[in-house]
Amino acid sequence: MNIKPLGDRVVLKQVEAEEKTKSGIILTTNAKEKPSIFEVLVVGDGKQADGTEVKMILKVGDKVIANKYSGMTAKIEEEEFIIVKQSDVVAIVEG
Repeated sequence: MNIKPLGDRVVLKQVEAEEKTKSGIILTTNAKEKPSIFEVLVVGDGKQADGTEVKMILKVGDKVIANKYSGMTAKIEEEEFIIVKQSDVVAIVEG
């Protein structure tokens, strides 16, 4: 199944939590903290219903940080995605 976001929306997938701490301690599932970093999977075309156009600066594969309570969650074929407006992304993670 393919997801095609409309307008200035992007589809994000949360990056997996670390299995070990830096000191080598293996974490249980309950102890893992969800990271706030997401990977951009799909980017909309930027065209709005009112005819305006938003320049899409995000691209597939970018690692980003998004507002914690923004967008909507969708579960498709046992995978969880977050769909947000590009303006809800606060930073691109480089390196």
